Amino acid sequence: MIKVAFICVHNSCRSQIAEALGKHLAGDVFESHSAGTETKLQINQDAVRLMKQLYGIDMETAQYSKLLSDIPPVDVVATMGCNVECPYLPCKHREDWGLDDPTGKNDEEFIAVIREIESKIRQLKAKIKANSL
Repeated sequence: MIKVAFICVHNSCRSQIAEALGKHLAGDVFESHSAGTETKLQINQDAVRLMKQLYGIDMETAQYSKLLSDIPPVDVVATMGCNVECPYLPCKHREDWGLDDPTGKNDEEFIAVIREIESKIRQLKAKIKANSL
């Protein structure tokens, strides 16, 4: 199965949301991982709350902040839009999703980023199913 990594600097918010939605929406097509160059003690609590509310997903039961060295080799890398030098991870296909970090913003802005991630997961799933990567 194709392995996809969602990469961000801290691996605490957008990349964690992408990992959770990847498992939830595309687990039949690809294996989802997330990681960063740094870690946080816990996943962003607004992300945890909103993912439970919107999808019934409890990210804290199966996910934690990981370094790039903690995940297996991957085929596809999606960087979240770090607004700095995005971490590098070897892969066959790479794309940058250019997402704003919703940390510290209101729920509406947070939900907009979550919905954008959902859309990009669905697009990635369709590309992989069509073998167009």
